[in-house]
Amino acid sequence: MKIPVKNYVKKSFLMISLITISAAFTGCNFLSNSKTIVRISHSQSETHPDHLGLLAFEEYIESRLGDKYDIQIFPNELLGSSVKAIELVQTGAIDYAVASTGNLETFDDIYQIFSIPYLFSSVELYYKVMDDKNFTDNIYSSTEAAGFESVAWLDAGTRNFYATTPILTPDDLKGKKIRVQQSPTNVKMMSAFGAAAAPMSFGEVYTAIQQGVIDGAENNELALTNNKHGEVAKYYTYNHHQMVPDMLIANLRFLDSLSEEERVIFDEAANLCTKVERENWDIQIQSAIDHAKKMGVEFIQTDIEPFRNKIIHLHKEIISENSKLEPLYKRINEIEKEM
Repeated sequence: MKIPVKNYVKKSFLMISLITISAAFTGCNFLSNSKTIVRISHSQSETHPDHLGLLAFEEYIESRLGDKYDIQIFPNELLGSSVKAIELVQTGAIDYAVASTGNLETFDDIYQIFSIPYLFSSVELYYKVMDDKNFTDNIYSSTEAAGFESVAWLDAGTRNFYATTPILTPDDLKGKKIRVQQSPTNVKMMSAFGAAAAPMSFGEVYTAIQQGVIDGAENNELALTNNKHGEVAKYYTYNHHQMVPDMLIANLRFLDSLSEEERVIFDEAANLCTKVERENWDIQIQSAIDHAKKMGVEFIQTDIEPFRNKIIHLHKEIISENSKLEPLYKRINEIEKEM
């Protein structure tokens, strides 16, 4: 796999110019040496599995359509927070972004299904469900009215709590301010745990913990190392409350502008992105755990059932409030029985 050298300073300046004039030229792709520039935004580092998957996406397309398309990847929230990146894809100012399902809830509440805590009983079930087109197709196309759709899913691991003090039981969350993704369902989940939810951009978490604005957050282990949260939060508790994918979303006008042959190649590249990202996930998680221990992070294995029992009532409550979720919930149960 080639790993191109990116001039991010130059791209930052270019993107500022793009955003400035995007109101007038929304949906237009700028050309570089007669090639159409395809811009992709994500919030992770250049070593993160998401970035490695996107590099595979880039290489696959440019090896087949390199005379027509120049794929440019912008990591580290270089183009703004995840919410901002979704808005840029929506308007066509950029073409692709990696977005959390929690942030996608505000565009279509079918994405609320992924915020239901303890939805999947195992990682194997989670993978099986996410690879089931009968489950994902309606979700992917749900945001067409908003001007974009999902084209692939990326593994984001299991979400657990990490904080400045140990969390051994749900009682240890009482009075704590915990960062969550900007999703009403996640706020409801945190309240059920007994903590105060603090929705904020992922890029703000380190400073917020460091300055005592929040007591901790919830995410996978890579946040401790790739984003250095282990420097300010020394206790990571395995309570496994969510398995939540990220989505690679694409501007609908851009997708519709592709020829039938080009669309096949872009779709194949999206599938490859998922494959490469998943292959790197487990490797990097173990590496992150080893690194975080050297940073002084203590990993706590705890009894999951008290955490699960605290919020299991949310399943019925959330599904009863959103009719789109019931068939998806039933499909998950069907796949679990098949397994």
